[in-house]
Amino acid sequence: MPRRRPRRSTHRPQRRKDVLHGPGGAHGDAFRCVGCRLDVPLTAPGTAHRNHCPHCLTSLHVDQRIPGDRASGCRGRMTALSLSVRQDGEWSIIHECLTCGELSANRIAGDDNALALLRMAVRPLSDTFIPVRALLTL
Repeated sequence: MPRRRPRRSTHRPQRRKDVLHGPGGAHGDAFRCVGCRLDVPLTAPGTAHRNHCPHCLTSLHVDQRIPGDRASGCRGRMTALSLSVRQDGEWSIIHECLTCGELSANRIAGDDNALALLRMAVRPLSDTFIPVRALLTL
């Protein structure tokens, strides 16, 4: 099997999207987290549109296909399952919708809770069903 060449860093900046967050489709500057009930500002360092709480990493199922489109009719609570690291080193949070079971990947923001992110990253090491030796050889 031929090896894939590493891609060059062609990082594209994200485009700003006109997203309606408030009641009745009004523009808002914050939303209330469904997990910890904190008011979360919409501006986030490192991403063009925020869709999860930086404290507890909980989200709502609002995006359907494209991040920021807010076209999903589910509106279920999404819990953070694990982390994924892209080839360029960027971390993504894997969320699961508790209503419909759909999985989605969301970029982390610069002000996300570092302790919560590290807890998710080391969770496989604390699982007693998977031998640590098997994880370390990967």
